[in-house]
Amino acid sequence: MIKFLKFIPFQLTFFLVIGILVGNYFNFQPMLLVELGMFLLLIFGLVYIFTNKQFQPTFLFSSVFFLLSFFVGVNAITFKNNINKQKHYTSASLFLEQKPFLVSMRIEKVLKPNLYNAKYEAEVFQIENTDVIGKILLNIQLDTIKRVLEVDDVLVVKTEFKTINEPLNPYSFNYNSYLKHQQIHHQISLKSNQFLKLPKNQLSLKGFASKIRGNINSALVNNGFKNDELAVINALILGQRNSITTDLLESYVGAGAIHILAVSGLHVGIILLLLTFLCKPLHYFKNGKLIATVFIVLLLWMYAIIAGLSASVVRAVSMFTALTVGMQLVQRSSIYNTLVISLFFLLMFNPFYLFEVGFQLSYLAVFSIVWIQPKLYHLWKPAYWLPDKLWQLFTVSIAAQLGVLPLSLFYFHQFPGLFFLSNLILIPFLGFIIVSGILTLVLAVFDVLPGNFRDAYIFIIETMNGFVDWVANQEAFLIQDISFSLQLMLVIYLFIFLFFKWIEKKIFYRFILVLLAFICIQVVLVFEKFTAQTNNEFVVFNKSKSSLIGIRVGRSLLLNSPDSLKLNDYALKSYVIGSGVSKNFQIINRNLFKFKNEVILVVDSLGLYNFKSIKPSIVILQNSPKINLERLLKKIKPTLIVADGSNYVSLVMQWEKTCVKNKTPFHSTMQKGAFILK
Repeated sequence: MIKFLKFIPFQLTFFLVIGILVGNYFNFQPMLLVELGMFLLLIFGLVYIFTNKQFQPTFLFSSVFFLLSFFVGVNAITFKNNINKQKHYTSASLFLEQKPFLVSMRIEKVLKPNLYNAKYEAEVFQIENTDVIGKILLNIQLDTIKRVLEVDDVLVVKTEFKTINEPLNPYSFNYNSYLKHQQIHHQISLKSNQFLKLPKNQLSLKGFASKIRGNINSALVNNGFKNDELAVINALILGQRNSITTDLLESYVGAGAIHILAVSGLHVGIILLLLTFLCKPLHYFKNGKLIATVFIVLLLWMYAIIAGLSASVVRAVSMFTALTVGMQLVQRSSIYNTLVISLFFLLMFNPFYLFEVGFQLSYLAVFSIVWIQPKLYHLWKPAYWLPDKLWQLFTVSIAAQLGVLPLSLFYFHQFPGLFFLSNLILIPFLGFIIVSGILTLVLAVFDVLPGNFRDAYIFIIETMNGFVDWVANQEAFLIQDISFSLQLMLVIYLFIFLFFKWIEKKIFYRFILVLLAFICIQVVLVFEKFTAQTNNEFVVFNKSKSSLIGIRVGRSLLLNSPDSLKLNDYALKSYVIGSGVSKNFQIINRNLFKFKNEVILVVDSLGLYNFKSIKPSIVILQNSPKINLERLLKKIKPTLIVADGSNYVSLVMQWEKTCVKNKTPFHSTMQKGAFILK
């Protein structure tokens, strides 16, 4: 491991990642980066000449070299970010005028629909007569759409772009930030009669792959596949999870087996083993190894294209491409080197991969299996073949979970306690399921799929789904709603790293480092508990057509709402997890509050506010009360008016105008998000 940390590509990749992170969070001017780049190259050239034209690892040379790598990371994300380019649609004069204009766009990706809209990722290529670039989110109302759009479909519409809202409630998922890392900054919402669909003028690589997947799906449907088994085949082999139902997806998440439905290193590794086996006879011919290697790599990338070129697929195929070249031509290839080199070039190709959760989890899982699994495996050496194989699988599963667990808790806030059971049962059969699935696709496409074979494969998929559903329903083993901060995640990763370094070589100073890391975990936990117990706040949440007020005192939470509430309410659940308050909240129903020095009055649909002995400083308007707001302002002279999401939009707009006229601050949760008083 120490040798690996001294491996030059690892060090370059480390500084590249730091550069990408800095470039993402600070908006650098491209021209300034060009000037800095030229200056750094000049310094690097002088240092190179100074060291007698040799790449000697002196401190000065190394510092400049790694600074250059850091700078490459900053440049990579700055210049890859389309919004920084002159031709981006946000630079067009018509866009800046903020009025409807004629937009031409091409569908790039079909996304999973929600209850109300079909969703697409589209590339804008023209505004009026101006050529532009840039991606947007396209929403088309489901009850009006006549047929699903396809990749490469060209649409023309007269519209204006809408911004994608920041989260309106504390600790809610930031969809705006997520889409920015997909290079999507605006959205358009339409009905099917509001756009014109033009004939396709070109077939892109993604469009070609989508067409192949469409033909495969048609063949599967014609051969009797439907519903969940069709959705699982699409996810397991074709890398498309759009058609998986929410219930089935939650079952795989709850069982700790969601990685089975995401085409990644596990799936590509199985396909690589199959291709390596099939190409073995070519080794007996002249230049056979080279031919086999080229053939395998081509087939792997063909598969990646068909699977949609997602980040996890590209990462896996890139890594296994390097591994294949090493195995077939060099005969020796360090998996650490392969991992880090594939990471370096993938981030150079698309630095935004770094912010994709699947990409992060995938690399962590592979690295953990490679580094941690051998250490766990050597703790016990079974004497017989079957226990040995089961022990290998168990240690692989534990190693992978140890690697991804802190990051999973940080993002998803739950832990499937029976993950080892689902993986121990499913992983040994996954190779057979994938290989027989590929054979099923091929036979179905050529319309020669035997009925018995089809029924057998449907039975296998149904059995797998049933087993996963059973594991997920063991609710006692599924720990949910875990508060897990970034700081806690980092110190736990530090502890895991130092602990296995000590396992690797049990020397005293490493043991001391493990103890120090453990103390760091305790310090973070105590600090977070102290912070949670000393925080008090009054929150008016934003809920569509409903009202919710939260009064937090330390880790206790009082909720004021006319509706019955459960922890699975999204706004409430996010708040409970993010703030670390107790899940055992108390529900009250009142219209008057005193929080710190503020008297807060809730005016609901009854419209009552004329209380002689009460002078509220803040008034909250709920459920569209029929009041004369101007009279209320003159009567009780509040310092702030708050309108929540339960009110009619037209009323909120009228109230805002009244407040502006009377110079009274106004806060609409529908526009500004939750109102928080601390």
